[in-house]
Amino acid sequence: MDFKLLILLIPAFFVGYVYYRLRLQKQKKYIQSFRFNSLIAKKIKEKYPHLSDDDIALVFNALRDYFTLCHMAKRKMVAMPSQVVDLAWHEFILVTRSYQEFCKKAFGQFLHHSPSETMPSPVSAQESIKRAWRLACAQQAINPSRPVRLPLLFAIDSRLNIEDGFHYSLDCKRNTSTQLDGNKSYIDYCAAHIACASGCAGISGDVSSDGSGLFSGSADSSCGGGCGGD
Repeated sequence: MDFKLLILLIPAFFVGYVYYRLRLQKQKKYIQSFRFNSLIAKKIKEKYPHLSDDDIALVFNALRDYFTLCHMAKRKMVAMPSQVVDLAWHEFILVTRSYQEFCKKAFGQFLHHSPSETMPSPVSAQESIKRAWRLACAQQAINPSRPVRLPLLFAIDSRLNIEDGFHYSLDCKRNTSTQLDGNKSYIDYCAAHIACASGCAGISGDVSSDGSGLFSGSADSSCGGGCGGD
């Protein structure tokens, strides 16, 4: 390459990189400040009537966190670790014009919701939940292999007593045991081992070999869904 041409291209590359970084920062800021339609809150309350307005606000914060993880992952799949946040995402998608505009400004493209059942293989689902765990920990300054607390997306279903949610524990000895909360029965999943274990949300399960489901085990161990760029 001609030396003079190289000298001219270096500033162009630098300007392009700066523009790219500024665009990413603008997108992340847009995601974190986005205000969701009140109809979504109403739908969440219909499904989980015990949730307060403050609880719904926490769900929306967790959904913003999830969208930020998707933005960080670019076009790689990111599993949804929470049932209640997944519901909020579903309801947001149904507000089609708002969701399309959000995706355009936040990602520059439409963000698809891909249920775990449609993922190409169990390995894809495994990598998807691992990626969610690593990114969520990085987002909240948590050591992914030695966590002392759970990221919001992995803690919210337990915090809000979502009976059909995914419940994670830092204590791996409780991984397969049933936890009782009043009349509710929960299965705790070991959060600390997600980054290296073989399961999806229910990492105590094994990959199904009979084709009946993504994972087998003592509990439903599929994730709520995942995001993908294409």
